[in-house]
Amino acid sequence: MFSLEKKWIIIQAYKHNEELHRQWTHSYVLEDNEDYFVLISIRAAVVESDGRKWHTKEPALFILSKKHWFNVIAMLKEKGICYYVNIASPAIFDKGFIKYIDYDLDIKLYEDGTTRLLDVSEYKKHADEQGYSEDIRTILHNSVDNVYNMINKKEFPFVDSEIHRLYKKFEEETIKR
Repeated sequence: MFSLEKKWIIIQAYKHNEELHRQWTHSYVLEDNEDYFVLISIRAAVVESDGRKWHTKEPALFILSKKHWFNVIAMLKEKGICYYVNIASPAIFDKGFIKYIDYDLDIKLYEDGTTRLLDVSEYKKHADEQGYSEDIRTILHNSVDNVYNMINKKEFPFVDSEIHRLYKKFEEETIKR
């Protein structure tokens, strides 16, 4: 089976209308299994759909599910880990990139354990403008509920010790090179 592990790759997020939304360069594939991709980025260059460019500030782990309708960016901040969840299609590897469709809804899990649902108005606008089907809307709402359940149960990837373990594995792999 082909694996992307130990390769540097670009992550691309699209919108439902197939337009490129955002791209992260220079992400290291730490794990590639049947359930998800785990990537690490440090000061990755991010290019927005309008051409605006910026760099990430802190190390981040991307846990991109291949089966479920969400992905997680675990940002390693000074005060702890902040989790940013994109409600999104399962990730795929296609034409040299890891890709997914971003469906606007986001959940942020702060270092202190509080959560916040973000971008609801953007979701409603795009759902209407881009014609999200009832099936897609149901999947996305169920995904939000699923993510909150995982957070409450402290299931992977919402486990700080597991995020730290993965980051340490990345350091060990890349220092050896």
